[in-house]
Amino acid sequence: MIFLYLPPTPTPTPTFSVVDIVAALIQQPDYQTARKYWNKLKERLKKEGSQTVTNCHQLKLVAGDGKMRLTDVADPETLLRIIQSVPSPKAEPIKLWLAKVGYERMQDMGDPARSIDRAREYWRQHGRSEKWIQQRMMGQETRNKLTDYWKDHEIKGEEEYSILTNIIHQEWSGVSVKTHKDIKGLKTQNLRDHMTEAELIFTALAELSTRQIAESVEATGIRENAEAGEKGGRISKKARLELEQKTGKRVVTDENFLPPVKSRKKIKGPGDE
Repeated sequence: MIFLYLPPTPTPTPTFSVVDIVAALIQQPDYQTARKYWNKLKERLKKEGSQTVTNCHQLKLVAGDGKMRLTDVADPETLLRIIQSVPSPKAEPIKLWLAKVGYERMQDMGDPARSIDRAREYWRQHGRSEKWIQQRMMGQETRNKLTDYWKDHEIKGEEEYSILTNIIHQEWSGVSVKTHKDIKGLKTQNLRDHMTEAELIFTALAELSTRQIAESVEATGIRENAEAGEKGGRISKKARLELEQKTGKRVVTDENFLPPVKSRKKIKGPGDE
């Protein structure tokens, strides 16, 4: 029997005080003046039919007088839209960057290979070897084929995708996705971008096995695909344990590609009792 469980609550999207951002852009140290500027900007955006203001919410934050007061806050995506509406030299570099990114996305839509080349270059700039990059790209292709299967077989929403991903990962590695990230000292970073070659290979083996098992039984829905995930992850687990026995080294490690720090708390991994 398989027991479904929800993955740990994902890290909430960070929010920022809109008035503080606007004050920095227009170089206005006085809070009340910056607040009035933001209020006028909100009115203009509403008249233009922009949904940006709707996406802003109010939270209580510590004000300049030390008291908790309600203020407009927004997530990074909404803030970028607001910045586009502020006529300020401080905002110009961000606007240019957004234009560049937008143009690149348009190019990618016409020629998807561009996005692949851009990803390769990004990883090279961050010190990844060609061998690692190749393994990362192959693993992503394996992942895409699995999620395509899920999409066509009644797996709905990010929550169900996360549940299945966590089942596969827990089975092959012995730890949840969140625990694996903790072991590596990651917060918002993508776990796969900080895996070793071995971790990437065993992840891909688990997901490849899961898809082929699901296809063989035409698994449909969350429960049947969860069972396929356990079986697929178990195949990779057996291979991992055999390799660890032969080499005396654990596959799941705290290795990452984060900038070096003076000290980082050691978190126990699988096998550390």
